[in-house]
Amino acid sequence: MTTHSYETRLCWTGNRGSGTSAYGAYGRDHEINVAGKMTAIPASSDPHFRGDPARYNPEELLVAALSSCHMLSYLHLCAVNGIVVTEYEDSAIGRMVETAGKGGHFTSVTLRPNVVITAESDREKALALHHEAHDLCFIANSVNFPVACEATISH
Repeated sequence: MTTHSYETRLCWTGNRGSGTSAYGAYGRDHEINVAGKMTAIPASSDPHFRGDPARYNPEELLVAALSSCHMLSYLHLCAVNGIVVTEYEDSAIGRMVETAGKGGHFTSVTLRPNVVITAESDREKALALHHEAHDLCFIANSVNFPVACEATISH
């Protein structure tokens, strides 16, 4: 079995001068970095939890990770199956519920990729490859909620 590890660095930037002296006294702002990468990802908590709406929140990053992983798996499968993709966009949406006393949890994520393929490519095969991509996606295989895919394929 091959094992991989991924290291990130998180730096809290939300100290407004008195640290966490009170719940409302500090910002939820932080930056996510990966060694050797060009820029940090500015992050915060969801605005419902006193976060900065201009920054990414962990929930958005989880949905984006699922979308990205699916796309990368899908493009690989298309390449090895003779499907020529010329455009790929996804409008993914995640649903989370708050649970009294336990924080909350995601209940689902729905990926909605819109894929454009060449006229010579097999539309039905292109659509079917989304199911295989889901099975290959490392992130989808790691979560405990359903990840659906509502793909559209056009020429």
